[in-house]
Amino acid sequence: MKRIIWLQNTCIVSLIALIALSVAWEGWLAPLRPGGSALIFKVVPLLFPLFGVLHGKRYTYQWSSLMILIYFTEGAVRAWSDHGLSQWLAGIEVVLTVIYFFAAIYYARATGRAAS
Repeated sequence: MKRIIWLQNTCIVSLIALIALSVAWEGWLAPLRPGGSALIFKVVPLLFPLFGVLHGKRYTYQWSSLMILIYFTEGAVRAWSDHGLSQWLAGIEVVLTVIYFFAAIYYARATGRAAS
């Protein structure tokens, strides 16, 4: 039970951190265009699983672990191609997505065993 709570909290923290990072990154830290970028809307899909993750819905963890791979890909590409602060923020995005991915997978696995 402690493990399940730890995995859920890890997912919650990493997802909220990824949302905050995306808003700050594209809003004012290192947007593609001065004054902000329309890429700030990339945060909208991250809001869809938030309710289910906060409430421990196993199905949400399953599908969101696949959705988060899009953000991993974006972070990896921008960490490779961008320079300066944007490159560092992309690296943080990669780390947060990897943390979320593995915590979500193990949460879904652990809650599946608990249910059976």
